[in-house]
Amino acid sequence: MPGRELACLIRDVPLEPGAEVTVEANPEHVTPEWARMMRSAGVSRVSIGVQSFDPAVLQSLGREHPAEAVQPAVAAVAAAGIPRYSIDLIYGAAGETDESFRASLEAALSLDPPPQHVSAYALTVEPGTPLAADVRRHPDDDVQAARYEIADAVLSGHGLFWYEISNWAVPGEECRHNQNYWRGGNYLGVGCAAHSHSDGTRWWNLRTPERYLAAVAEGRSTVAVREVLSAAERTFERLELALRTPAGVPADAFGEGLEELVDAGLVDLVDRAGSPEPRKDAVLTLAGRLLANEVACRLLPGEGQNGGAPAGVSRRSATYVGSGDHQMQRNSPRSEPIPLSSQA
Repeated sequence: MPGRELACLIRDVPLEPGAEVTVEANPEHVTPEWARMMRSAGVSRVSIGVQSFDPAVLQSLGREHPAEAVQPAVAAVAAAGIPRYSIDLIYGAAGETDESFRASLEAALSLDPPPQHVSAYALTVEPGTPLAADVRRHPDDDVQAARYEIADAVLSGHGLFWYEISNWAVPGEECRHNQNYWRGGNYLGVGCAAHSHSDGTRWWNLRTPERYLAAVAEGRSTVAVREVLSAAERTFERLELALRTPAGVPADAFGEGLEELVDAGLVDLVDRAGSPEPRKDAVLTLAGRLLANEVACRLLPGEGQNGGAPAGVSRRSATYVGSGDHQMQRNSPRSEPIPLSSQA
């Protein structure tokens, strides 16, 4: 969407005082003029889809921008007075190595000014895409696990700490809409394939632009699927989402399975002495983050449940890591809700 039109749309959205307004953009679209328009519209964060600083990886991903386009984009955001920006990276693409991914992380952290927030997502294979048709380019689960460990070590070493499995930030600079998703809050998605949630009812729109635009032109609903979650499903999903964050879940949410998870090094027990009633919470370790879906399957969502997801809960996509008796599901880092994202 052209920057001027996007700025007009943002201005028409009623906002609460102090609201954070985030816009996603590719580096090649972030010009000084575009950044000034976004700032005048009230944008307070720009999420820049860098993906990689390695030219071979960018080509593999089909990205149009060169790595050299990132610093001018960051400079434009800063010069316009937009107070913060985020960097999005993808790991596991064909042509990438541990060394080149580490170099991309270091390049991101060397930007001027440096980012306060970095998201790092494992490349996932979506059905019907060119990547799905080319098995030679499919990512390896164990390689991606190693890259995730590299990301966590490099980012935390520079003062950015995980606040959700795929997101790291300087303390106090976490992205508010991300936090809203993981706390089970309400959100409204506008546009094709956008997802929404309101008090236990969620829906998502028609996936393709052609079908979405046709529905709008004909005055039909753009909603593809709507579902109402039961109380048990909502309880389970709140726990599952919280588990992806350092807040963790009450230790008793795992019932008798807690000891096994602690012994396996997948969760740590954290004392919450400052809570109204002192308690212990179970928080994923680094190893646990790689196996978050498997850990989530051990949750006991409430009284009368026998453990695991209650009937009807939609499971997030999973890949596998490990072998033999130790094979466990590993969460797909692209499993989060799909927000409304705006491109320049």
